Amino acid sequence: MQSPALDTHDLWLKDKSHCVHPWTNFAEFPDKGSMVISHGDGVHVFDTDGNRFIDGIGGLWCVNIGYGRKEMAEAIARQVMRIPHYSFFGSLTNPPAAELAAKLSELAPDHLNHVFYGTGGSMANDTAIRIAHFYFNQLGRPEKKLVISREGAYHGSTYLAAALTGIRHDHVGFDLPERLVHYVSAANCYRMPPGASEDDYRDHLVGEFEDKIAELGGDNVACFIAEPIMGSGGVLVAPRGYHKAMQDVCRRHRILYVSDEVVTGFCRLGEFFASEKLYDLKPDIIVSAKGISSGYLPLGATLISDEIYEALSVPQVEGGLFTHGFTYSGHPVCCAAALENIGIMEREDLCGHVRETGPYFESALRENLRDLPLVGDVRGSHFMMCIEYVADRETKQIFASGVRIGERIAAHCQRRGLIVRPIGHLNVLSPSLILDKPRIDEMAAILRESVFATIEDLTNEGIAFA
Repeated sequence: MQSPALDTHDLWLKDKSHCVHPWTNFAEFPDKGSMVISHGDGVHVFDTDGNRFIDGIGGLWCVNIGYGRKEMAEAIARQVMRIPHYSFFGSLTNPPAAELAAKLSELAPDHLNHVFYGTGGSMANDTAIRIAHFYFNQLGRPEKKLVISREGAYHGSTYLAAALTGIRHDHVGFDLPERLVHYVSAANCYRMPPGASEDDYRDHLVGEFEDKIAELGGDNVACFIAEPIMGSGGVLVAPRGYHKAMQDVCRRHRILYVSDEVVTGFCRLGEFFASEKLYDLKPDIIVSAKGISSGYLPLGATLISDEIYEALSVPQVEGGLFTHGFTYSGHPVCCAAALENIGIMEREDLCGHVRETGPYFESALRENLRDLPLVGDVRGSHFMMCIEYVADRETKQIFASGVRIGERIAAHCQRRGLIVRPIGHLNVLSPSLILDKPRIDEMAAILRESVFATIEDLTNEGIAFA
């Protein structure tokens, strides 16, 4: 697939002059600007100068079926011609929205049979909290409003979702709602207390959670929100039994468990939803987005339990409405895209491919990287991986922020044809799920070369590491 002739400098200048990007580094952007990605094919993307890259981040955790799917373009075009949009409010619906809700209910744990649509993960998480509050109001428990999240969690960038997010530097400069969201520790097995077993660490984290509930008062806490594997917070895989134990605590205090599957859903871990099949969870709410449409169109969905829906569907006053929703809720073209996306996943057994190939991806990264200076940990599961770099492998001390170790290695990768995501002292990989073993080997080799190149840079600059 060839990109039409594009003027790289013209686009670069227009973007730099007029676009405000998420997570912009304004210390560099006015001079450096952006690389212009023009098209994609399979697991590769291309810039406007024709350079090809393995897309190691899958767009942003989301292009699960890969780029250039003709079936997706055709499904979207068909729906555009039928009806591109109509109101989903009140007693109006459309065929793709109805069909998709039924399909999501089929794929989800069997008690989650009701779907509320938005256009992304942030909106879906906002919806989850608003529904939790409404639910307890309906039960005559208006005091249950507080939310417990985790340090390092990422749940979105709208006002409420940003407050749910426990990445503290994302809060800098913004005034977020105070006293609504409270945090417990992330489940970081790489940095658990020395000498502790995985079970000891799990029990410690669960005990901390119980202490936080006691501090806030269980009668005041509406829900606990957690990603099955923490994504942007460092691809942290919790100790075995952690999520089930946290849910058991929630049950004792009648606290809703919200499972944020925006990243982990739709085959990234080898299942359409990871909560129940991989973690023995029966969450009250599952939040999904990203892979639901593989990024071809914006869509998010909040799946709620039968119990919550039963309370939700009773008018709070005579003639009262559930007054929450968006112009693009149930958007027919987005829902049609999601249905085709799920169809592709099922026809090609993408979850089965991930279950088979994911362990190969994990082992390829570990075997190629774990012995290298700078590499402290290689972790994750299936097609959701992270490399953590340290200045001292024995003490696990990280580099000073000014060294920008993750960015250095990502830049070397990009020069060699691989895009990885730098997050501080980490590199995160979340490629399209159609990735095959030869491309995995190529990615691992590029990462290894890039770490060695960075070691040479640090040595030349006199920056110490051990």
